[in-house]
Amino acid sequence: MQLFVGLGNPGPKYAGNRHNIGFMALDRIATEHGFGPWRAKFQGQIAEGRLGSARVLLLKPETFMNLSGQSVAAAMRFYKLAPDAVTVFHDELDLAPGKCRVKRGGGHAGHNGLRSIHGHIGETYARVRLGIGHPGDKRLVSNYVLQDFPKADADWLDDLLRGVSDGAPALAAGDAAGFGNAVALRVAPPRSSGGKAEKPAPAKPTRPEPEPTPAPDTRSALQRLVERFR
Repeated sequence: MQLFVGLGNPGPKYAGNRHNIGFMALDRIATEHGFGPWRAKFQGQIAEGRLGSARVLLLKPETFMNLSGQSVAAAMRFYKLAPDAVTVFHDELDLAPGKCRVKRGGGHAGHNGLRSIHGHIGETYARVRLGIGHPGDKRLVSNYVLQDFPKADADWLDDLLRGVSDGAPALAAGDAAGFGNAVALRVAPPRSSGGKAEKPAPAKPTRPEPEPTPAPDTRSALQRLVERFR
């Protein structure tokens, strides 16, 4: 079994926040891949289903962000999962909006949800970093992540979430590159050149060959008359 964890804060007040993009990603996966209904367990909301051949449990902790590790650890204990079976979807300030990267291990970079998970299960789990951009000033970060995505971000956000859902089966199979390709096809699809096929140049008209100029008749009138009646 794989455990996919989306990070966010519970309740309608926070539903549209940048900090809740992890919840949004899991909601999209659950809807588009026919997962079972969400139900309360492990201090969070869970939904069960399959991604390709893999059985996957989706978990949205409801402990608030800075206690997310409690919920994750409870689910892991129940299913006897190791950290390498866990993938966490979270907002990433250090990536431009719409960018997505998969990473295993490493630090938490000050993210409170990751910090809590580190404290409960260590750092060897995988994480899907969902870019939300940076406000440009460290002092503005707390307010920035707790603001809703503006309407201007709706298109790239929808593309990103669709790509995450498209690539989820590859991710569950351990194919990070396949997952990344699926996201890229949604976020930055290849564009046609838009150029029209060149028309072949019209053939140059050919001139008719000139008829040869007849040789001058040097016969006398009497000779011509004789030849006529032969």
